[in-house]
Amino acid sequence: MKGIDFVIDDRGERRAVVIDLGRYGELWEDFYDAVVAREREAEPRESLDEVKQHLSAALD
Repeated sequence: MKGIDFVIDDRGERRAVVIDLGRYGELWEDFYDAVVAREREAEPRESLDEVKQHLSAALD
């Protein structure tokens, strides 16, 4: 695939990828966002009301 190259180890196995961001930058951003979201799945959540309360308290 043009604009995508694999880094191969001495056993011929793919270890990394080099992506032409000029060509595939938007696709990379989507992939990166999905990875970050998956890593943060277990983080505690706050409701919108809780966030508003924290912000309001910080401004007082």
